[in-house]
Amino acid sequence: MAEKHEFSKYERARILGARSLQISMDAPLLIKMDGEELENLNYDPLKIAMRELDSGVLPITVNRPMPLKRDEKLKELKIEELEREEKVPKEGEEKAESDEETAGIVQEEKAQEVADLKSDEEVEEELEGEGIDEVAGGDEGGSEE
Repeated sequence: MAEKHEFSKYERARILGARSLQISMDAPLLIKMDGEELENLNYDPLKIAMRELDSGVLPITVNRPMPLKRDEKLKELKIEELEREEKVPKEGEEKAESDEETAGIVQEEKAQEVADLKSDEEVEEELEGEGIDEVAGGDEGGSEE
């Protein structure tokens, strides 16, 4: 008996559809069935195809391509990223100024994310817990005066 494969429901549907079309166009049956069995199946091509698939006699295969491994390219990219990170600015002052700017931007972005996800009261509690005094561009209480 041929090997029995595990097919996904989509592969199974495709195989059964293709084989039942062949059977409906008078292709020879791959399993021996007497007249009584065919009568019980009502000569239904789909049921005959199911019986053939379940018995494992269909010479239909499924090609499942696997993704190509790119280990070498990934290693090269990581090495390039590490080299970029290791580059240190020549003057320490420029780095200190950029760190302060980055910290301010990060605080503003975090405050905006918190404001988008939570109510006003939860935002105030969250910001107080992290030491951020004000939310940039927001008005307190939600009322206009």
